[in-house]
Amino acid sequence: MTCLQTDTNVRGRPTARSTRRAVWPAFKQQKFLFLMMLPALIWAVLFAYAPMAGLYMSFVNYQPTLGRFWESLFHSEFVGLDWFRYFFNNGDFLIIMRNTLASTLITMLFSFPMPILIAIAINEIKNAGFKKIVQTSSYLPYFISWVIAANIIVTLLSSDGAINALLKFLHLTDESVLFLQNGKYFWWIVALGNTWKDMGYSSIMYLAAISAINPELYEAAKVDGANRFKQIRYITLPHLKPTIVILLILALGGVLNAGFDQHFLLGNNLTKDYSDVLSTYSFRYGIQNGMFSYASAVGMFSSVVAFIIVVIVNYSAKKINGQSLF
Repeated sequence: MTCLQTDTNVRGRPTARSTRRAVWPAFKQQKFLFLMMLPALIWAVLFAYAPMAGLYMSFVNYQPTLGRFWESLFHSEFVGLDWFRYFFNNGDFLIIMRNTLASTLITMLFSFPMPILIAIAINEIKNAGFKKIVQTSSYLPYFISWVIAANIIVTLLSSDGAINALLKFLHLTDESVLFLQNGKYFWWIVALGNTWKDMGYSSIMYLAAISAINPELYEAAKVDGANRFKQIRYITLPHLKPTIVILLILALGGVLNAGFDQHFLLGNNLTKDYSDVLSTYSFRYGIQNGMFSYASAVGMFSSVVAFIIVVIVNYSAKKINGQSLF
């Protein structure tokens, strides 16, 4: 009995030593796969984890004139949480948080369900040639840079653009609507722009999940008299549920990441009270005003809140549905 207990704990679970023994043969057997992972691992260390040392900038009064970067960073005056207090106490905090949350939540209202609907619709197309055309057309906007996409949106929404021309043709308005000069339209414009640009590409994951569904389930449903809508409701959507939960957790984790490009390119002085979000705010203070420590504190605040949200949503999803990211 003593010998049997060396590799298991009291509850019969494998100990760290037995786990190491099991991992090493698997590593030797799949060594080429691990070698293929090495470039990605190096990239993650260099560009994702190593730069985290710069978070120290949030707790000092960084002065780039003191010398080289690391010398300037570690010889700057330590101020603790002063930059965070400054961000929370100044008049910009509530406005920036309102704009960021409103923009991301309205975007999620459109951009999260649309890929699901597109994936289901594409899956229902029986003509292979037409199906490829629809798929390609829906993917294309994702590969357009936001510089070009913003110019397309500005052109469409200009006073003599296609949207105003359509509104006049339908007699919904007599004068051109100044969409990009009126702040109350800005969040909706960004939300629709994000949805148009990303929905086709985001549908790929749902299409992959649909392709993994056993076709025999649909055949059995047809025999039982289920039409296409009932097949979608009782077969397709339940099989998409795990994918939907995971992507929802990731989406909620980015609730403070409203996107820099679209707000910077579509925003202007007339809509600043609606277009200024955390990313543009930290850019303006960090790059344009040279307040590097303050911008770093704002970015760190956003990252910490995003991490907390992911943990809470993941835990809730695990308790409610038994499905989670980790």
